[in-house]
Amino acid sequence: MHCRTHIIAFIFFIFFWLVSFPLEVKAMSDNPKRPKTDQTAAAASRSDHQMYRDFFKQVYETMQQNYYHPVAQEEYDRFLKTFEEKIYSQLMSEGKSNDYVRWRSAAYLVDSLKSKEDIFSAFYPPEPAKEYEQTVLGKKVDIGVEGKLTGEGFVLTQVEPRSDAYQKGLRVRDIIKKVDKQDVIGLTEEKVIELLTSFEGDTVEIVFLDVRNNMEQTVSIASGEYFKQTVFMTPVPVKGVYCLEIRRFNRKTAEDMYNYINFIHDQKDNIGLILDLRGNPGGPPLAAREISSFFLPAGEEFAYFQRRDKPKAALDIPRISKRFHYKEPIVILVNEKSGSASELFSGIMQDRKRAVLMGQNTAGQVFLKSMFNFDDQSMLLLVTARGYYPSGKVFNFSGVKPDRFVKKEEEDSLLRYAANYIVYLKGQDASSLPLEPKNP
Repeated sequence: MHCRTHIIAFIFFIFFWLVSFPLEVKAMSDNPKRPKTDQTAAAASRSDHQMYRDFFKQVYETMQQNYYHPVAQEEYDRFLKTFEEKIYSQLMSEGKSNDYVRWRSAAYLVDSLKSKEDIFSAFYPPEPAKEYEQTVLGKKVDIGVEGKLTGEGFVLTQVEPRSDAYQKGLRVRDIIKKVDKQDVIGLTEEKVIELLTSFEGDTVEIVFLDVRNNMEQTVSIASGEYFKQTVFMTPVPVKGVYCLEIRRFNRKTAEDMYNYINFIHDQKDNIGLILDLRGNPGGPPLAAREISSFFLPAGEEFAYFQRRDKPKAALDIPRISKRFHYKEPIVILVNEKSGSASELFSGIMQDRKRAVLMGQNTAGQVFLKSMFNFDDQSMLLLVTARGYYPSGKVFNFSGVKPDRFVKKEEEDSLLRYAANYIVYLKGQDASSLPLEPKNP
């Protein structure tokens, strides 16, 4: 088998496949019950063992060549011995399939080879691998609507701008009346959502009330893959201060940001911006690089990643029209769930003194993560490089430390505090402000 590599940033998100299929490596009884085998069965068993060994070798060599930390041959040899003596017989006695044995054992191999500080690298069988890839890339497969069931029908609260539903004219506050000729009135909300959920490529017929012109329309909407909207405007209780919540990063985040920055530029009362990255698990580092172009000088080094025994891979700040540069004060809100690309962006903005960070320490996940897909559709996720500031300082495993630490129980008031700080900042010299971090 051969594997192909897709380089991405990690957002900090782990499926619990290892938990779902626990493996106790223990000695079998002295007299395990085994069926009698003939020469054909014995040959098949030898063939299976060779298949497993070939696959394990691919996993090991992939880690050896790409993992950010050296992997030990001794650990690999120890795993092979454990597999032959304990793992294989245990799983086969439980009636597990060849695929299960291969995938579960490969997961155990990765866990035994990776460094103790690494909680991200993992092996995924095909279905979890597909789900992970869609999640980390910010992709979604559905018709692109969310809503709530009311007495009038299913009222839309979100219509994804890149979905087929949006292309067919559905908008927030429109009311779905029928799905595939079934009236939604009288159904449960769960049933309506089930009717709206379809496989990729399938279509759903919807009758909806267009609230803009008070007319009912019938459309067929296809379920398909699209990049989710990642940037949303959040109301701020202080005039002239605007807040953009970035829920995650994907390839379209800069496009979403452009639309809102353009809008904010046109507001005459604009005095400052809050970027809310709390709970943002991250995404591709290139997405963080792209949105930096709205706030930092073009052409300068943004950050870099470095693989083991390789030269650094630098990211520069893209060049955009100067009229889209945002020059007012910025506060970035972060917490322990702000990971990967979100803390990369936050840390660089703080290091460049372009933004003040408020909240809690970030997740400590500024790594370059890579997906290695095998022919059986399983996938190996590896940390392949560490992230660095332009100065050469490494992003710490303890996360980016905010300028103003705010306890988790005080987060509800953080938005107002940040807005008031921007008002204060507009009338003060930034060097005179009390920004020493408080201890948690």
